Amino acid sequence: MLTGVQVLLLGGDARQLEIIRKLTELDAGVTVCGFDGLHSSLDGAVQAEFDEQLFEGVDALLLPAVGTDDEGIIHAVFSGRQMKLTEAHIAKLPKHCKVYAGMAKPYLRQLCEQNDIALVELFDRDDVAIYNSIPTAEGAIMMAIQNTDFTIHGSTSMVLGLGRTGFTLARTLQGLGSKVKVGVRRSEQFARASEMGLEPFYMGVLQQQVGNIDLLFNTIPTMIVTAQIIANLPSRAVVIDLASKPGGTDFRFAEKRGIKAMLAPGLPGIVAPKTAGRIIADCLTQLILDDSIKRGNGS
Repeated sequence: MLTGVQVLLLGGDARQLEIIRKLTELDAGVTVCGFDGLHSSLDGAVQAEFDEQLFEGVDALLLPAVGTDDEGIIHAVFSGRQMKLTEAHIAKLPKHCKVYAGMAKPYLRQLCEQNDIALVELFDRDDVAIYNSIPTAEGAIMMAIQNTDFTIHGSTSMVLGLGRTGFTLARTLQGLGSKVKVGVRRSEQFARASEMGLEPFYMGVLQQQVGNIDLLFNTIPTMIVTAQIIANLPSRAVVIDLASKPGGTDFRFAEKRGIKAMLAPGLPGIVAPKTAGRIIADCLTQLILDDSIKRGNGS
């Protein structure tokens, strides 16, 4: 239980509703800002106006999946308003408080470093990323189905990167009957892809591998699907880029060539916000509970 633990939650989307529900179930004291436009009630949580005083006595500060933008703005979907997080706010936090976000821009990292406040980026954790790869894969395949006139079964797909998302996506495409080629950089990834019955190749020969594919899924957050790669794609091919903004695809050249290419970061929160919220909530509550126990033990 989280009895006596004070949590401040600022902004966010439907995923935050699951986090609030879980925290209140565990008896944490939850204060939220940016949910005044929500039509349903937040049982057990206190809605408040954004103010510096809210940060006093807080044990955990929860920010949206993207934390803040480059200017410190926190987006609140349910109120349509924006909140600016400043050093004055962070300075009010007790030194034991931790700030949690899915990912953090340099602005947020610097604020926390300057005030000696611990920052936890949840999407960097293997457990969260692996669980999130499931709705990401489902969302990517949904986009592929919506934007093609052929079935996944019998198609030739290519997945660039065999990381946590690429692994799940490649396996799911294979399960749907697609012939799956996988671009990798390391020998152990090549071996794993081969063991799975996929068709691995090293990224150095990507340009020679794309000439007869139907779907290209990129998970690598660097410019990898360049103009040279796109020039070799068949005109029927669809590119779905799952990397964080700005992605790893030359979208300008794809449009010029008439290749359908889409940037699709953050799919878990779009296609399955309830599941994505539960994934974050389960991880968050365990981390906050662990910290609470340590403080209770005087560590």
